[in-house]
Amino acid sequence: MASRKQRRRREKLQRHEYEYVLETEEGEEVLESPREAEPTAARNGKAAKEPPGPVDRHGKPVPKPSLRRVLRRTAIFAPLIALFIYLTAGDDLTVGTLIFNIVLLLAFFMPFSYMVDAFMYRLLQRRQAKDRAARRGG
Repeated sequence: MASRKQRRRREKLQRHEYEYVLETEEGEEVLESPREAEPTAARNGKAAKEPPGPVDRHGKPVPKPSLRRVLRRTAIFAPLIALFIYLTAGDDLTVGTLIFNIVLLLAFFMPFSYMVDAFMYRLLQRRQAKDRAARRGG
């Protein structure tokens, strides 16, 4: 048989998220409305601080696309591309053709990588603006 404390804890876990429970000094549980539980800054009419840019599903801010990030990603993938070309090309591959193929593939990889970053950033920005408008509108 579960103790009284364990039963209360289990009951708290089974409640809906929108119910806030406060425990008084006597041990009584009092339901509090979500409006009362809001931070004082939000109750005073000040807006809660939101991140300046879009956030991903985990709540982390998504950085703006930048050339520095693309160059770092390229530096990571360049050896992998070189290894792939070396293993798939065959025996008649010279160092010059290997370097030419790597440079050619990286010339496509870098702008494509930047465009994907920019596309994702704009998509998340639009999604966040849409969510904000939905929250304000009701």
